[in-house]
Amino acid sequence: MSSAAKADSWGKPCTAAPESQWLTMSALQSKLEEQGYKVQKGKLKKACGEFYTIDKTGAHVEVFVDPTNGTIIGKL
Repeated sequence: MSSAAKADSWGKPCTAAPESQWLTMSALQSKLEEQGYKVQKGKLKKACGEFYTIDKTGAHVEVFVDPTNGTIIGKL
């Protein structure tokens, strides 16, 4: 399985909810940290929270979350 094709972005929205319903970046980051990710940086892009993290095994993982609730939508 190769993730190179979408390595720069998830490429699709994570939610259709309006931005007024989104959590703050710090709240989204906290939700990831509660799951064991060490967040290096993050941004909102194409209605997705996009975070560059290190997981529990020490691997670098790009994590995409629904900005309304912090649910992980995908990883690269």
